[in-house]
Formats: sequence, structure tokens, C-alpha cells
Amino acid sequence: MSPPSTVLVTGGAGFIGSHACVELLDHGYEVIVVDDYSNSTPQVLTRVERIAGRFVGAVYELDIRDRRALSAVFDRHAVDAVVHFAAYKAVGTSTRMPVEYYDANVGGTTALLRAMDEHGVHQLVFSSSCAVYGDAGHERLDETTPPRPTNPYAASKWLCEQILADVCHRCPEYTVLSLRYFNPAGAHPSGLLGEDPPDPPENLMPYVAQVADGRRERLHVFGNDYPTPDGTAIRDYLHVMDTVDAHRVALDHLADGPGMHVYNLGAGRGSSVLDVVTAFSEVSDRPVPYEFAPRRPGDVATLVADASAVAHDWGWRPTLDLADICRDAWRFQQLNPNGYAGSARRPNAKE
Repeated sequence: MSPPSTVLVTGGAGFIGSHACVELLDHGYEVIVVDDYSNSTPQVLTRVERIAGRFVGAVYELDIRDRRALSAVFDRHAVDAVVHFAAYKAVGTSTRMPVEYYDANVGGTTALLRAMDEHGVHQLVFSSSCAVYGDAGHERLDETTPPRPTNPYAASKWLCEQILADVCHRCPEYTVLSLRYFNPAGAHPSGLLGEDPPDPPENLMPYVAQVADGRRERLHVFGNDYPTPDGTAIRDYLHVMDTVDAHRVALDHLADGPGMHVYNLGAGRGSSVLDVVTAFSEVSDRPVPYEFAPRRPGDVATLVADASAVAHDWGWRPTLDLADICRDAWRFQQLNPNGYAGSARRPNAKE
């Protein structure tokens, strides 16, 4: 089986999705994007094309739960494989809006599978999450660690994985690579692409960047009583460029054989919230004032990857570290103090 040449990217205007589009365009793929812009913006796709020096094949504004609209995309394009990013992703919000999260994340995935099946497309790279492990209690987590999701976002990703595994079991023509990445962060080194979160940011890195830039007065550190060396939560931060490089490599490995295959993506190094604050202050040469706040529901103390399986099977390893993440996030913040607001919008193939 030859590697796919036309790839449908769901959520292609989002943080990871937009960087993945650049990576795929850079490597000669034809890219089709669908996105409903519920947590992204169409302006980003003009920047994707500027960086790549190539046009995205087509862009469709739609909710992947709209089966008729999604089916029409497959009717118009000979899709070889799908990279599925489209999902709601904020842990804290998921605890307040569980029904919406299950509907969007699980319902969106099953709608996508039906459209794929109807059009004979059986290759999928799925955006999963380390959140499925929950409060596992292990220092480093590998793919054999039993999932114990602690919030609706994580549970929705775990449900999707179970559905995908069952489909692969019952339909042997399917190949699914589920990538459980830890904490993608940073930005494209050009400063044109980065994390442009809603207000206020749910993720740590853009929040820290906005504080360093003076857009926000101080960082709220949620929890300083975790069983960690400084009391703050520890995460494994993976540069977004390493993250999307792994997705591109995954497309090459869809030909390895059918079935469901799960891989962790991470640097294998844990950094606490205060470690990130220190690293960002050093890179930006700016103070990052902070104050402690109560823990957020659904958060856990430590999530650090054992990513030895993907290194063994694919030879993939991250090449960038926390300082690189902070440097590129800071460059994006400086060049885009208000995010993508005011950028030119790329016309969609269909509104």
C-alpha cells in the first residue's frame, strides 16, 4: 500500500491542525480542511499558505456532525486518509459542559467514520490525549497503563479510542493510528502560527505569554498542594512542531498493517507550572507574576510520557525542548499581541 497523497484534516484551522497543514503541505501532500471555527479562526489558513508557499486544496466551513455536508466533501475529493483533530479540548470547560463534549467529540468521530465508510476511506490518524490516563499514579506512562480518565474531555477521547478499536476489530480493512500526545505547546518558528486561545486561555503556555506581554496582570496557578516537588502540577511539554512531525510520520506508517495502533507522543521530561514560569521568564526577559488558586476539577498531579514505543517502531523522537517551546511561543505573542484578530481571511470552498 502506497502512502496517502490526499489528506482530509478535520479541525485544520486549530492550533495543532494548522501546524499539521503546514507540515503536510511542506511534504507534498494535497490537503483538504474542514473546520467549524468553534475554537479556531479562518484567518489562520492564509498564514498556513504563506508559510508553506502552497495553497490548501480546499477549505470547508462545517461541523463534522453534519453528515450531509461532510459526505459532500468526500464526494468532491478523492481522499486517501484522514487526520482527525476536530474536537473540544478544554479540561475545565468539559467538567461544566459534559453533554456538549460527548456530543462534539464522540458524535463527531462516529459521523466521520460513517462518511469515511460510505466513501471507502479506511485510513485514519486520530488525535487522542494523555488525559485518557487520568490519575494513573505512575511516574512515566506507557501505552499499557490502564486509562483512568478523570474528566469528560478525557473520557470522550477514551470512548473514541474504544469505538475505533472495535471498528478495526470488526472491519479489517481499517487502519487507525491513535496518537496520545502529552502537552503540545509553542508555535511555528516564523511567528506566524501559534496558539490563539479564547478569552481567558485554558492552557498554560499562552496564559504565561500574555502575562509576560502585559496583556494580563498575573497568572493563576491552579493548585500548589499536589504531591510534586514544588506543589504545582507536572506535565510533559511537547513542541507543536514535533507533534505535527509525528503526524506526518504516522501517515507513512499507515501502510504497516491494518488494525488499531496506539502511541504516546512526549518528550519524557516533566515540568511543573513553576518550572514553565521560570523558563518563560528567562526566554522573554520579562517577569511572570502569579498567584495560587484552588485546583481545577478534573486535573491530576503528574502526566509524563514514556514514548519509547514510537521511537522503537518508527524511529521518531522529539528534537525540541522547553526552552524552544517558550522561545517560539514568545515570538508568536510579540508578533501577534491580539492573536489572529485583523488578519485577512482565506475564502472557503463552501460557507
